[in-house]
Order: sequence, then C-alpha cells, then structure tokens
Amino acid sequence: MAKQEKGISSFQRHLSLWVLACMVAGVLLGHFLPAVPEALGRLQISGISIPIAALIWVMIYPMMLKVDFKSVRQIGRNPKGLFVTWVANWLVKPFTMYGIAYLFLFVIFRAFISPEQATEYLAGAVLLGAAPCTAMVFVWSALTQGNPAYTVVQVATNDLIILVAFAPIVRFLLGVSNVAVPYGTLLVSVFLFVVIPLAGGILTRMGIVRRRGRDYFENTFVHKFDHITTLGLLITLVLIFSAQAEVILSNPIHIALIAVPLILQTFLIFFIAYGAARILKLPFDIAAPAGMIGASNFFELAVAVAVALFGAASPAALATTVGVLTEVPVMLMLVRIANSTRQWFD
Repeated sequence: MAKQEKGISSFQRHLSLWVLACMVAGVLLGHFLPAVPEALGRLQISGISIPIAALIWVMIYPMMLKVDFKSVRQIGRNPKGLFVTWVANWLVKPFTMYGIAYLFLFVIFRAFISPEQATEYLAGAVLLGAAPCTAMVFVWSALTQGNPAYTVVQVATNDLIILVAFAPIVRFLLGVSNVAVPYGTLLVSVFLFVVIPLAGGILTRMGIVRRRGRDYFENTFVHKFDHITTLGLLITLVLIFSAQAEVILSNPIHIALIAVPLILQTFLIFFIAYGAARILKLPFDIAAPAGMIGASNFFELAVAVAVALFGAASPAALATTVGVLTEVPVMLMLVRIANSTRQWFD
C-alpha cells in the first residue's frame, strides 16, 4: 500500500508534465491521424461532444457520490457562497472580459491584429465571459475537495441565470441585436452534466449504504475513485487538442495573442471570487468552487453562439476555440493555487 501511495504522489507531483505531454500528444494525433478526431467529432448532441461528455461523467461521478441531500437543504442557511458566485459571474466577469480583451486586442497587440480581426476576437472573448461553466466546474471542485452539495446548487442556479441573462449581456457589450441563445445546447448540457451524473451518484450512494453501511461507503467505496478524475482530465486534453490540431498549427501567433487576455481574465475572476470568499470568512470547500465556477467557461455555449452569429471559420469562433484550449491547463494551475492556500480559510 505504501508503495502504491508513493507512486500516486509522484504522479501528482509531475502532473504539469503529464498535462504538457497530453497536449503535445493531442496535436500530433490530430495532425498525423486526422481521421481519429474527425470520427469522434461527428459524435455530437446539440454541439456537445459525446466522447467528451462520457469523460466528464467519469470525472464528475466521484464527486456526485458525495452529494447528500441533507446538506443541500442546509445551503439556505449559508447563502453567501451563492452571492459570491452570482456577483462574480454576472456583475463582474462579462465586463472585465470586455475591458481586458479590448485593451490587448485593440491597443497592446494592434501591430499584429487588424481592427476587423480584433473586433471579432473581442466578440468571441465576450461570449466566453458571459457563459460561466456548467460541467467542468464539478471537476475543479472535486480536485479541491469542494463541498459537493453546495457546488451542485452553485451550478444549478447559474444555469437558471444563463437562461435570462446571457443574451442581454452579449447584446449590450457587442451591440449585436440578433443574439439567439441555443437553448438546445444549454438544456442538453444541464441534462448530461448535472441531472444524469447526479442521479447516478445518488442511486449508487443509496444502494451501497443500504447494502454495506455508511461507514464502508464513506471510508472505503468513495476512495476507489480518488484518481479517476485526473486520468479523465488527461484523456480529455488529448481529445481537445487533437480536434484543434490544425487550428493550432495554422494560427500559432494569433492563438497565443488571443490566449493572453483570456488567461489574465481567468486569473482575475478567480482571485476576485476567491478573495471575496475569504473576506466573508467562507469555508475553503465553498470558497474554492466559488472561484472556479467564475474562472471557467461554458465553452460549448460560447462556440455554438459564435458559429451561429459569425460563422464556423470566423475569428470569433477561433477566439472561443482558444478558450477551449486554455481551459484545462489554466484551471489546473488555479486548482494548485487553491490547494496551496487552503490554510487561508482555516
């Protein structure tokens, strides 16, 4: 057992190298064996990749096992974590995204990007900024040992707000009047990434507790899945980068330029929400997911709207794609930062 734990800790210590290796492997796979990502890319429901959805289920399932509805009922007694999430996501994030992206695309990088391209890159950035995460936030919460019941409520309430706030915010910031929210993508995503894994986790929890008891479930069964989330993340990276291999290789400079404001925005929103949670003296298992849900994006929604408004080959669509590429590596960095500052909340 000690030898096994030592091997696991070594793997975790070198996770950054594994992430880089999976990104490179994905690009090589997509470039030299393009038929593989093309075949996987055809497996979609409302613009959501079925293989990625399956991997997200694998990553989310261990956290959903820990959801106890008794805890859900108690969330109303401590709603401050929800307020932090709502304010960061809807009153701060879209507007800081617009400001940071405008500064870099139109001012700092104006020698490298034409005004026409900058306008559409800005549009793609705003679409990302107005779409807080639905699925992957469960993964980041699990990696920081977040409160599973509280995270479910944070995600569920944000999904409800998206229904009414996404289109008006995009219209206001971009001056685009024909914003049509792809409700099919939104509803399918909620069903796939919230309803199904939550139901699976609850049914499993009830069955195991009934047969083996709560002590076995909490001290033995749930730990069987401790490292499946990390492995699922690495495989997801390979698939994402294989699907975007040609985009990466054909537009390396512009991808790097677009990535700069997106990454800065991600760090900014995380620290705004995370810092507010600390000021409000929230526990770490609520503060960390509050920061993560604002920092990460619902990129399936952003990509779908960018394609509908500007076309699949547009600069706006490329900008949302860069959001996909930067999501996992940057969020893993924030997970590490959160875990290393856990003592702030003791």
